[in-house]
Parts: sequence; C-alpha cells; structure tokens
Amino acid sequence: MFKEAKYKMSEERLAQLKDELHYLQTVREKEVAQQIREARSFGDLTENSEYDEAKTEQGKLYSKIAEIKNLIDNAEIVKASTKTDRVGIGSKVTVKDLEDSSEDVFEIVGSQEADPALSRVSDDSPFGKGLMERKVGETIEIDAPVGILRFEVLKIE
Repeated sequence: MFKEAKYKMSEERLAQLKDELHYLQTVREKEVAQQIREARSFGDLTENSEYDEAKTEQGKLYSKIAEIKNLIDNAEIVKASTKTDRVGIGSKVTVKDLEDSSEDVFEIVGSQEADPALSRVSDDSPFGKGLMERKVGETIEIDAPVGILRFEVLKIE
C-alpha cells in the first residue's frame, strides 16, 4: 500500500499553514469568485481574456489549497533538540569550511522550514544529513556538484 510522505515541521510552521489555508479558503476564494462573476458579465466567454485569467487563477488557488491540506494532513511535528552534545533538529551549528577556513552558522530545521538565504538547512538535505548526530570537533564530507566539501563542527547551540 502507498504510504504518504510525512513533512517535518515545528508547531509554529503548522500554525502558519493552517492560517494560510483559512485565508485561501475564505478571503481569497471569494475574491477569485468575484473576478469570475465580473468577467462573465463582459459577455461572450470564447474571447474573454479576463474570464480565462480568472479561471486560471481559480485553478492555481485550488491547487495551492490542496497542497497545503496535504502538508497539514501529513505533518510530523518535531521538537527542537535541547541537546548541545550532538546536532539535531533545532540546533544552531557553527562549522568551518576546511578549504578556505571560513565559518558559518546554520540552523537545522524540518524540510518545510528550510530557507538557505536565512541559513536554515533541512535535515533531509545532503548538508543537513551530514551534520545530523555529529559532535563538536567532528569533520564531515559532503558530496556536492562542485566536488567533496569538508567541514568541521565547531559549536552546537
């Protein structure tokens, strides 16, 4: 039997998704319905670009609603790790790039909260997987398209 994928996320992220779903099902759905009504009032639907655009928008909206419902239905709530001896979800990890000696801080999060621009790395990403359960002083190697990247874990918060 097909097993639904679980989406790791915090309680906060689940609440955000529920809020977004509520907004889409109430406010946004009414706005799109109004756009369709207005476009229909313009007459002939065969050459009515406003109607086509409104129907396309409605399709996108229903697709987004279905996507969010799936995320909510298959959410797996993860608690942030309180341990600082090993890397886990919720850990802030300071690493040193062993090639250029630069240091960076990353937060390990569930896949639904990853945002590389904010240094929030998914535990499912190659880098996140490489860091999970590591201790201070350990070296990790990540196989990336540019070659093998090597990092040392300096600090876990």
